[in-house]
Order: sequence, then C-alpha cells, then structure tokens
Amino acid sequence: MLKQYETVFIMTPVLSDEQMKETVQKFENILVEKGAEIIHQENWGLRKLEYQIQKKSTGFYHLFEFKADPSVVAELELQYRRDEKVIRYLTVSLDKHAIAYSEKRRNLRKAREENN
Repeated sequence: MLKQYETVFIMTPVLSDEQMKETVQKFENILVEKGAEIIHQENWGLRKLEYQIQKKSTGFYHLFEFKADPSVVAELELQYRRDEKVIRYLTVSLDKHAIAYSEKRRNLRKAREENN
C-alpha cells in the first residue's frame, strides 16, 4: 500500500541557480528510481530562515509531494543527510484531510496562475 508524503528540504543559500536545480533533480531522480509517484513539486525559492542554521540566515526551499512505500522515505532521508547542500529537511505522511487540503491549495494556485 502506497502512502502519500510531503517533503520539504532547505538547501544552502551559497548555491548557484544551476547547482540548486541539479540538487532538486538529484532528489527527484531518487524518488523516481525507487518507484515513487511524484504528484506535485514546488520551488519556493530563497527565503529567510526563522533562526540561523550553520551560520546561514536564508535558504532555498523545495517541496515534493509523492506516493511511495515507506522504505523510499528512509532512502530519501538518508540521501538528504549525506548531501552537504541540504541544511534541513522534513518529511511527513499525509492523512486524508491533509491530502484534501493539499489538492485544494494546488487548485487555488493553478487558478491564480491562469488569471495572471
């Protein structure tokens, strides 16, 4: 049984735009290779951190929403820990209410983009 997950990771702000995209692609490839179905992803860009992490006050945020076996999450988080470009990550399992909220949020965002 596949569960639905959402993971957000923060990359160090010293990366170039190209390095950031390569890092995101690396984690996307890990998910796909392990059989995960990527539902949605968002690049939130450079944002200020609430508190300093490794003497950095900003970071590049990226979100993946995917369906996968729990073993895939373990492998993904292992790769986050091994990658020096990632300064923080959080993966959560979504229940039916969170899934509904996420779909609603995606639809609102899509509608806003179409109007602009």
